Amino acid sequence: MLDADLKTQLKAYLEKVQQPIELVASLDDGDKSKELQALLLDIASLSGKVAYSPDGDDARRPSFAIRRTGTDVEVRFAGLPMGHEFTSLVLALLQVGGHPPKLGADVVEQIRGLQGDYRFETYFSLSCQNCPDTVQALNLMSVINPNIRHVSIDGALFQDEVEAREVMSVPTVLLDGEVFDTGRMSVEQILARLDTGASDRAAEQIQARDAFDVLVVGGGPAGAAAAVYAARKGIRTGVVAERFGGQVLDTMAIENFISVPYTEGPKLATALEQHVKEYDVDVMNLQRAKALVPAARQGGLVEVQLENGASLRSRTVVLSTGARWRQMGVPGEDEYRNKGVAYCPHCDGPLFKGKRVAVVGGGNSGVEAAIDLAGIVAHVTLIEFDGQLRADEVLQRKLRSLPNVDVKVNAQTTEVFGDGRKVNGLHYKDRVSGESHRLDLEGVFVQIGLLPNTEWLKDTVALSPRGEIIIDERGQTSVPGVFAAGDATTVPYKQIVIAMGAGSTAALGAFDHLIRTSAPAEAEDAEEAVAA
Repeated sequence: MLDADLKTQLKAYLEKVQQPIELVASLDDGDKSKELQALLLDIASLSGKVAYSPDGDDARRPSFAIRRTGTDVEVRFAGLPMGHEFTSLVLALLQVGGHPPKLGADVVEQIRGLQGDYRFETYFSLSCQNCPDTVQALNLMSVINPNIRHVSIDGALFQDEVEAREVMSVPTVLLDGEVFDTGRMSVEQILARLDTGASDRAAEQIQARDAFDVLVVGGGPAGAAAAVYAARKGIRTGVVAERFGGQVLDTMAIENFISVPYTEGPKLATALEQHVKEYDVDVMNLQRAKALVPAARQGGLVEVQLENGASLRSRTVVLSTGARWRQMGVPGEDEYRNKGVAYCPHCDGPLFKGKRVAVVGGGNSGVEAAIDLAGIVAHVTLIEFDGQLRADEVLQRKLRSLPNVDVKVNAQTTEVFGDGRKVNGLHYKDRVSGESHRLDLEGVFVQIGLLPNTEWLKDTVALSPRGEIIIDERGQTSVPGVFAAGDATTVPYKQIVIAMGAGSTAALGAFDHLIRTSAPAEAEDAEEAVAA
């Protein structure tokens, strides 16, 4: 099952296993069970501390448990955790085997202190780059606290179960049989949901912080670059972010990051966070900003107010709040989000195997999505508002070569409809003839560009008609001491490498502002001292 190189790498990892573990398989006569058995036997052959047993009694087959011998500590997988989930498998082996987690002691104690019993189920797809974080977070929590149980389920393999539970996006997490949440989640995010007092404690701690010299709002590529450049100046630097990594976390393949031929979004996001934490930067994650109060009203300090009620103060601020997927804004879109309306074809595509779907948007993202989905679903209809596709010609040629794809141009989506539980189709209007048309389908993938995360700044800094923060060549906004960078700004060409450069520019601009605005005050102090 595993090739020689992968076996060599895995064997090295398994040397970190401290306590004996068992791989307990529940199998049937199917091909996937044979593949799983081969995988587990390969793993067991690489370490004397790993044993294999075919005597599992789980109703889901194929599935297996990684169990610490003689204890009730275990992690479960239903399916073959390969692809993006292979890392989850390796980490589960190590953590069940006693290798210490990379978590702060306070977070570990918070997990151990959770009262009650929790039964989590996570549906994933092997092509989903968002799923591993959620799977790994819940696996780790279940190892630390025996009252937490977790099984990860390959939705594509257990299609009947997915249909019965109406799972239409991944990752989808169920707690005690009810939907707990969807989308990428970290340990801290899950804890915030389970530990109801966590948000109040975090707000108290944030409120007590001293003022910063540079406070970066946002943890994507622009924010990470700004934090590194500011911290290297030896000044007090903080980062407050809703989720560190930003939209990069939702990016599949990255092939234009100079000097790195290929990487993936979550991997790059992890590297960004690790780089920032190598410096003396106060990182406050899972915090959403709601208001900016300029320094002119705060005695020389800019204030950033957070959703949890806390406030942060700083001599300068760098806004790098990024952007999010733009919505269609039509009836039914919100109602059927994660019930057939999706925004990530890589993540959710496998759940629509053999079904009919639509992709809304004819730019590069939309055409790429249609091409990817065509290899999974029965049929794809691509809907473009403009009179022609806007994607690169090489992508259009590939799209036209696919037999199960139709393209509708001059088509305006007007409604998504369903039966109250899931999508049944959409209506669109022909912008030339004015006629309305109905498409019967089971999934709608929206790929119509980005919207800057700047609503909270409308009455504070100057914004463009598109809602982007207007900046100059130094990243300065219309508010003194407030700088901005990345996809939330008017900088052209929304690219990761450009955002990083803009973040560096904004941090240097903030540092220059600090030097120039503090010089007069220091000179006056010196003059007063001489006069005295």
